[in-house]
Amino acid sequence: MFRFDPYSPVMDADPFPFYKTLRDEYPCFWSEEAGMWVYSRYADIVTALNDWETYSSAKGNLVDELPNRAGSTLGTTDPPRHDRLRALIQKAVTKRALDHIIEPARQSARKHLDALAGEKSFDFVNAFSSKVTVDLLFYLFDMPAEGQQTVRDKAVLMVQTDPKTRKKAPEHIAAYDWMVDYAAELIETRKKNPGQDLLSNFIAAEIDGEKLHDREVQMTITTLIMAGIESLSGFMGVMGLNLADHGDARRALVADPALIPDAMEESLRYNTSAQRFRRCLTKDQEVHGQQMKAGDFVMLAYGSGNRDERQFENPDVYDIARKPRGHLGFGGGVHACLGTAIARLACKTAFEEFLTRYPEFERVEQQLPWVPSSNFRSPMRLELAVG
Repeated sequence: MFRFDPYSPVMDADPFPFYKTLRDEYPCFWSEEAGMWVYSRYADIVTALNDWETYSSAKGNLVDELPNRAGSTLGTTDPPRHDRLRALIQKAVTKRALDHIIEPARQSARKHLDALAGEKSFDFVNAFSSKVTVDLLFYLFDMPAEGQQTVRDKAVLMVQTDPKTRKKAPEHIAAYDWMVDYAAELIETRKKNPGQDLLSNFIAAEIDGEKLHDREVQMTITTLIMAGIESLSGFMGVMGLNLADHGDARRALVADPALIPDAMEESLRYNTSAQRFRRCLTKDQEVHGQQMKAGDFVMLAYGSGNRDERQFENPDVYDIARKPRGHLGFGGGVHACLGTAIARLACKTAFEEFLTRYPEFERVEQQLPWVPSSNFRSPMRLELAVG
């Protein structure tokens, strides 16, 4: 009997055979372990992403939602409230903020690569990608540098779930509560001393005389710290893994760094860190012969949709010349990730520096430790041997 358990370490190690079985045999599948339906085909996922009136985010978008988060963040609201929040947040994320992140990202990458000089092997995630990510996040929000490691540790805990109990453990919820309080302290400090940083922009953002409420700013900052650290670091970690496993692609990027953006898009398709998110049905639906009821949760398996043969030719091949249009690495619909431009710029800059310093590398461990999460899939550690 087929089972789909998003909490299983076996799933973390290699979800793609399970996804293929879902797509081919059970495209609308009830997962007992998750307590929700699973959509695995690209077309069904995109339909759900584009139909927010039927597939609501207002009860939370995480497979295992954090307490008191649903309904208070950009990703957990529906239009029209979602549209108001998004417009205000977009107003805060100005072109100036984007123009100013390239050089800080480059300097951070160089600093952490300098610290690795002479090493024959190192952990790409903990010695490079997560450090660059946290540096950039702290720069964008002008956060006190001495808290970097604590903030990173809390953010990583927030996205995790306990594979045994199949829910958030007390330490995961405690990390979230800590981050909410941390965000509140940042806001109060910045209100007294506003600057040119992204947090100051959030506080000041105004459209037609309307501003973000303190709670909205607090939850936005909390979510952006969590997503910024886990999603961007995970994105970079998975791309590092892809290039370690595909030497021809890596050598092509070394020969022509202008190909790095294409490789990033293919990494987002081939092995996205954002694997699964959920929606809640607002009305009864019949999909692939399955009768679903209003109030049922539906898991949208982005990682499966990105490998759907119905959408992408030879989807299990990592091909940096593919230019995959419409991949789900950043979600889609009204809830498409708002930080895509920042993520792309940061990742491109980091890999320009990394591949210049280390044109040859391979992974040391074949069995990787993965972040235990029902939503995300990224290596907790990626030991690379460099040449």
